[in-house]
Amino acid sequence: HVQLVESGGGSVQAGGSLRLSCAASGFTYGSYCMGWFRQAPGKEREGVAAIVSDGRTIYAFSVKGRFTISQDNANNTLYLQMSSLKPEDTAMYYCAARKNWWCDFVRASFPYWGQGTQVTVS
Repeated sequence: HVQLVESGGGSVQAGGSLRLSCAASGFTYGSYCMGWFRQAPGKEREGVAAIVSDGRTIYAFSVKGRFTISQDNANNTLYLQMSSLKPEDTAMYYCAARKNWWCDFVRASFPYWGQGTQVTVS
């Protein structure tokens, strides 16, 4: 049974930083694409960043250069380091996973999701 548990959200002023974590269990972590998505009120859930087990990453244009995704395979944990935060980054952030050797931001292709962690930038 795959479980993803996010943490690290909170409130921060514009220009600040936050690091989100996603603890994964129940699957062979190294065989998966892991990603971060976010959903703001009234908007669709969108992909933010994703990483393949071999370290390849993809980023949404809106966060490139400000956010960094990384993984700790030994501890089955996914991270999202967010810097230079803007009010438009305010959203619920979700960790997602799928068994694949490449990544994209097709939401329907990710069968596993965490419960989300709120990020508020003012």
